[in-house]
Amino acid sequence: MADSALLIGWNRSFAGREQQAMKLFMKTTEYYNQLQNDGKIENFEPVLLEGHGGDLNGFVLIRGDSAKLDEIKREETFISYSIEANFCLQNFGIIKCVVGDGITNVFSQWSTHFS
Repeated sequence: MADSALLIGWNRSFAGREQQAMKLFMKTTEYYNQLQNDGKIENFEPVLLEGHGGDLNGFVLIRGDSAKLDEIKREETFISYSIEANFCLQNFGIIKCVVGDGITNVFSQWSTHFS
C-alpha cells in the first residue's frame, strides 16, 4: 500500500483557456493511466469539489512509493504538463503528501518528542 502521494490542485481555468485546460486534463489522465500500468504509481483519483467559496476546486491524488513519486516529478512529461497547467489553471500547485502507513510512521516519530 502506498505511503506517499502527490496532490495536484487547482482553482479554475483562466478565462479563455478553458479548452486548453480540458485538453490538458485528458492528456494527464492518459499519462497517469500509463504510469499506473507501468507500475510507477499505485493509483490516482481525480476529485472535483462542490462550490465552497475557497480557492481549491479540484485536485488529483496520485498514490505511490515516495521515491518513485520523486522520480516522476523529474520526468520531462510531468514537468511539461505542470508548466502548461500554470498557464491555464489558477492557483495550480503540487504538494507531496503522506498517506496510508506513512501516517502511522510520521505520528510514531512525532510522538517520541513528547515521551
